[in-house]
Amino acid sequence: MATLKVPSSVPSPLEDADRLRKAFVGWGTDEKTIVSILGHRTASQRMEIRRVYKELFGEELFTSLDKEISGDFERIVLLWTFHPAERDAFLANEAARKWNPSNRVLIEVACARSSGQLFAARQAYHARYKRSLEEDVAAHTTGDFRKLLVPLVSAFRYEGEEVNKTLAKSEAKILHEKISDKGYNDEELIRIITTRSKAQLLATFNHYNDQFGHPINKDLKSDPKDEYLAALRATIRCFTCPAKYFEKVVRFAINKLGTDEYALTRVITTRAEVDLQEIKDVYQQRNSVAMDHAVSGETSGDYKSMLLALLGHEEA
Repeated sequence: MATLKVPSSVPSPLEDADRLRKAFVGWGTDEKTIVSILGHRTASQRMEIRRVYKELFGEELFTSLDKEISGDFERIVLLWTFHPAERDAFLANEAARKWNPSNRVLIEVACARSSGQLFAARQAYHARYKRSLEEDVAAHTTGDFRKLLVPLVSAFRYEGEEVNKTLAKSEAKILHEKISDKGYNDEELIRIITTRSKAQLLATFNHYNDQFGHPINKDLKSDPKDEYLAALRATIRCFTCPAKYFEKVVRFAINKLGTDEYALTRVITTRAEVDLQEIKDVYQQRNSVAMDHAVSGETSGDYKSMLLALLGHEEA
């Protein structure tokens, strides 16, 4: 369930665009107005504001925002103002160009989105960067990571609930055999994980647990320091329990020595219109403290205000 709160009576895009323009002019920027408008509009409403703003003032809203705000506040506002497909394309490009083995952003874009959303992100990527996402992932990753990530970002999975139970049982056995032999980069293992539907994978992983007495991710922890195995586990978690996956990302972002604003911003902006309420519920159960409270204690200023707005909690 989404956490985004939209007013019962939403002003017209023209009114919103005009108020934003007034927030930018004069002595100092009115950051509260930026949060009050953009932090409470849906993706389609934000797109309309951008369109009208450009028509009225002859300048992209992003350009005006970039001139007037900075730092973590600028990043969260810009990421949020993107259309979700544009945002995924932007994040994927950043991740590909600055790729390192511990980076999970490409896995999130490939595995925590629907087939249609991933396809839209690939289209947005092509339009923005004049290259394909697959091309850039292949160019910037290496070895086992390339073998896993290229088919993940290239997939277009069946989205239905139909499951082949016989296939699930046989592929659970294949996965167990490959993992037992430490064939973590085996073509069959990668084929199953990167091509099967989420429903089919869930059935396969359930069979794995039933047949062999423990979850597949437990068998993929043979070397906790192996980043490729960590990537495989993240892939499976994004498919099977995205709320638990993203709760962990937020928890680690907050509990680090110094908050990881990059990770925190990414999760809040990409999940606020999807399942952030479920992530908040998991966080509360796991940590015995509300995510809103934890985020509020580790952030400050306008950045904090925007985070809390997207979390559905207005700062007192």
